[in-house]
Amino acid sequence: MHDSTATPVTVIGLGSMGSALAKALVGAGHPTTVWNRTPERAEPLARAGAQVAATVAEAVAASPLVITCLTDFDQTRAALAPAEGELPGRALVTLNTGSPVGARATAEWAAANRARFLAGAIKNVPAAVGAEDTLLYFGGERSVFDEYQATIRVLGGDTEYLGEEPDLAALYEAAVGAMLLPALMGFFQGAAVIQSRGLKAASMVRFTQKWIDMIRMIVPAFAEQIDHRDYTNASSSVNLFLAAQKLDTELAEETGVDVTWHEPMFDRLRSAAALGYGDQEISAVTEVLRQGHP
Repeated sequence: MHDSTATPVTVIGLGSMGSALAKALVGAGHPTTVWNRTPERAEPLARAGAQVAATVAEAVAASPLVITCLTDFDQTRAALAPAEGELPGRALVTLNTGSPVGARATAEWAAANRARFLAGAIKNVPAAVGAEDTLLYFGGERSVFDEYQATIRVLGGDTEYLGEEPDLAALYEAAVGAMLLPALMGFFQGAAVIQSRGLKAASMVRFTQKWIDMIRMIVPAFAEQIDHRDYTNASSSVNLFLAAQKLDTELAEETGVDVTWHEPMFDRLRSAAALGYGDQEISAVTEVLRQGHP
């Protein structure tokens, strides 16, 4: 049942995340209009109480707040192009992956179509949409964030406004997301190592989770070292990590597991050592990754 005081919202893009967003809004009583290139994706939401628009222009026209959840900024602009005439005065909130340059281009496109623009990112899986600890952060027009914050909080209880620059969410998404694939590759390598002894990957999950907790604890200290560019208080030096490459070789020989994906990382460690950071904290490798940036 719709709440007569709740903001009407349109959701464009009904993949797993977009569908979760729309479902949360319907569940919170918001009059919710949905549209997807493949209409069948909208059927479960229609049964839940959403209004299914026949065209993207109809969907945009239905609500003052339009949330898009498409693959990237290029696809977002392409999907909304037929609805440009309906955009003036509406708040457009994007929740997709993409580069900072894509966010800036979309902000310029939105401004040209007289739409108010806020670019965001949601830092959790679809099943966690609506949870109190699910994080969403945004960059762009402050007025959009302030006006619709209560509605946005339906999607996740932990919301943060980063600033007026429309590319800030994409910037942080790229920075934080850089950890994902290397961390997963490490887990997959570990699973292959465990299985080489006839053991189950599930047997290492509890230990992996403890390891991740340890990483969480040391990240703030690393961030402070990097911000001050002072790596002299070393508990785990660059040279200590370099010495571990020998263990990689032994592990690969024993288990037959491919560990060559580590080699580019060790290259950066060797560069850091060559610059004089060998006995300093491992966070000093940031100086190599800066590639001349201050």
